[in-house]
Amino acid sequence: MNALLEIDKAVFLFINRSLANPVSDFLMPLITEEDHYRIPILIIWAALILFGGRKGAMTAVLSALVLGIDDQIVNFWIKPMVGRTRPCFIVEGMRLLIDQPNSPSYPSSHAANMAAMATLFSGRYPRWKAVFIGTAALIAYSRIAVGVHYPSDVLAGAAVGTAVAWLGLCISSRVARFWKSRKTPQSGGNP
Repeated sequence: MNALLEIDKAVFLFINRSLANPVSDFLMPLITEEDHYRIPILIIWAALILFGGRKGAMTAVLSALVLGIDDQIVNFWIKPMVGRTRPCFIVEGMRLLIDQPNSPSYPSSHAANMAAMATLFSGRYPRWKAVFIGTAALIAYSRIAVGVHYPSDVLAGAAVGTAVAWLGLCISSRVARFWKSRKTPQSGGNP
């Protein structure tokens, strides 16, 4: 186990220190700050409801449910149970580019939430899959670059978010098939 933790720390320091440059030092704090993408996400969510038809409205409702469940699992179950200290508090020589969060490190809720949304939207709008996954990956990477998460925090968060969204897609697909079958007239003789 110690060997895995040392690898995690080494990869963290490689991303946080060795790959650092003035451009990433400027961009990564902007990318990682959820206040910078909260408004665009709300606009997209409202546009799905107002202009996306039935598919858009269902996607908006499903995204709210998936995000709510994912966020609860990560922040109120896993993080308190694991209680891992963030690298910004214990790793010497690392670079901290944002304020130190006080919550536990494992798993990353940013990575979990963005992976959940990327998975959900990729399932609903597959043509844009590369954009959704690329955005989620960039935000997850930024959490390491700014110094507040280890790579394993980000990977675990992405796994949780992906699993929750996948489950949401499966359940919504079954519910949609069920309702569609109820609306389809049954063949057979009527007395």
